[in-house]
Amino acid sequence: THLLAAMHYRGTLRVARREGGVRIYAEHRHGAEPADTAERLARIDALVDVAVRTYAPLPGHCLSDLVRRLRFAVPQWRSELKNALKRVKERLSHARIGGVDWYWPAEEDVARFEPPSAVRFLTPFDPVVWDRDRFELLWDWLYRFEAYTPAPKRKLGYYAMPLLWRDRVVGWANLSVEKGRLKSEFGYVGSRAPYDHAFKRELEAELDRVRSFLSI
Repeated sequence: THLLAAMHYRGTLRVARREGGVRIYAEHRHGAEPADTAERLARIDALVDVAVRTYAPLPGHCLSDLVRRLRFAVPQWRSELKNALKRVKERLSHARIGGVDWYWPAEEDVARFEPPSAVRFLTPFDPVVWDRDRFELLWDWLYRFEAYTPAPKRKLGYYAMPLLWRDRVVGWANLSVEKGRLKSEFGYVGSRAPYDHAFKRELEAELDRVRSFLSI
């Protein structure tokens, strides 16, 4: 099992299907490499750009880690990623804030961004949450996925979901279904929910969306 998983992450196997929750692997055949060097570099840069657009804004060390992780998707380009990182830094907008270098796509006008007045429950693997170091830099609190943490040692909950209000992650939510009804428990970074009637309304709207999704 460990060998198959290692071959999967190195790009030599792919998950063809699942049978009873068990992964069935097949050989992963990569497409033919472009003969033209410029075309190959353009393909590598396009892949890096997709990843950056998904996860930006990114601190410098998180950007480096993201590009390095692409070796699992394209092991045939592993040796090319170091130079791809240098090139992408030249293409991206950049600012140094609080001693940290941040990068984001040049076409994004962050100064004109208007966050929606909405509450959203984010999964532990959402692009906003995925990089825990960046998460802590942005919102100044530590989030950890605790599903595999022994219950007595959990601080947030089995499957605590970060709670996004407008452009701030203000706490976390734990949801479960008991006797056909949605049960919700919340924790807040400031020890209390935002004092805003709009927050209460939007929180209930998000819970309604979950009930609709679960058909309860």
